[in-house]
Amino acid sequence: MSDVTRARHGRPVHHWRRDVVELAALFTAVAVADAVANLVGHGPDGPALLVISALVLAATAGFHVWWARRPGHAPPVTDTDTGARPTVARTGQAGPGANAPAPEGTTATLWRLRTTVRDQPGSLAALCTALAGHRVDILSLQTHPLGDGTVDEFLLRAPGELTAGEITRAVALAGGTDTWIERADAHDLVDAPTRVLGLATRTALDAAELPLALRQLLGRCTIRSLPAHPVGGARSPEAVPVEGALEDTVMRLRAPEGGVITVERPYLPFTPTEFARARALVELDTRLGPRIPRSQDVLTLPEGNAITVRRADTGDLEAAKAMHERCSARTLGLRYHGPVTDADRYLNHLLSPRFGRTLAVQTASGRIVGLGHLLWDGDETEVALLVEDEWQQRGIGAELLGRLVGMAVEAGCESVYAVTQASNTGMVAAMRGLGLPLDYQIEEGTLVITARLAAEPNSAVTAVGWLSGAGESGRTEAP
Repeated sequence: MSDVTRARHGRPVHHWRRDVVELAALFTAVAVADAVANLVGHGPDGPALLVISALVLAATAGFHVWWARRPGHAPPVTDTDTGARPTVARTGQAGPGANAPAPEGTTATLWRLRTTVRDQPGSLAALCTALAGHRVDILSLQTHPLGDGTVDEFLLRAPGELTAGEITRAVALAGGTDTWIERADAHDLVDAPTRVLGLATRTALDAAELPLALRQLLGRCTIRSLPAHPVGGARSPEAVPVEGALEDTVMRLRAPEGGVITVERPYLPFTPTEFARARALVELDTRLGPRIPRSQDVLTLPEGNAITVRRADTGDLEAAKAMHERCSARTLGLRYHGPVTDADRYLNHLLSPRFGRTLAVQTASGRIVGLGHLLWDGDETEVALLVEDEWQQRGIGAELLGRLVGMAVEAGCESVYAVTQASNTGMVAAMRGLGLPLDYQIEEGTLVITARLAAEPNSAVTAVGWLSGAGESGRTEAP
């Protein structure tokens, strides 16, 4: 009703001032109508004036309808039957275009955005209102408190035509500083607690997952594991406190076996929240101790011999040393690129799941005849093979390499590289057999072959298990 309002207790309250104004408007309208009627009925141009007035009224009504339906001028849609309120942004702050769907024919883009705002009431609301004004939908929000502000991390869904620069400018005008933005994908739609729990589960099942879990937790970063006593007489890393150390874009954590794990992300400082999550993963790994999955595959070679491919760790150190003793000096030289007498010194590092993954090939009698290593080298990944002389040229090296590259694909690595000698035709053939784009670099007889996995991620998987086609294979679980 137009002449009443409702008090907070729900009963109608009349206002006499509004009644007087409405009566005055009514008398004025009657007087004007009477004057117009006399002018039209008794004036010489009455009919023409009436037609002109009708056209002016029709044009005014048409212009009003057109203006009201223009984008940005339409009134908020309300449901008069149910009393529903206009749509507002997810943060509760109304804004133009908040939660409005993207125009037909356009695609939405996912973005990850991080910015710092002042720690005061209304800062986050202003930021969300600015995003809503550009038709940006906030899918998730994480806050990282700092001493003098708060780092807000958003997962955004924006119209496809909206660029990163336009988003960051809107954030800056709303008070955001030190803004960083990058494209996101469907994997980022998983909320933070679920993602952290999944990474903790992977770490609990396999010690070699710790560097990968840290990388997925912290985004693009370089992770290096330095042993407490490096091989070759190198200087030991600087000691790290039990609680770790955080210095802007670098965090240093005490490794489970006594070394140091260094995580570096030059483009974006770490927050205390990220540091606490990383430290919790490392602590979980420390408490669980060395562990690897115990599954194994039994394969049949073309000539009929059965071999077993399984994960290996430092528990296989003595068996690996025995294989070294059976290998020729040339085979060891092609593998380690240095004095053959130093080969055993690297095994403890290579077999440790802290630095990567190792696959072992053993015969029916339990003797190890081949080793394949996938090593985490900062933000790169190295593959290395060693097959005992008597078991070479049987496809074992290609089988190991295909499985290692498949692991690298699953871990999200963009490429893997192998370091060998230019005369090692077997390794060159195995890398070419992957069917992946390869880059070759030769310097003083040393050959570095890099396989790019991002271009054709499924090609590496097809190379895994090709020996199975030559005979029977099966997977068993060790007790």
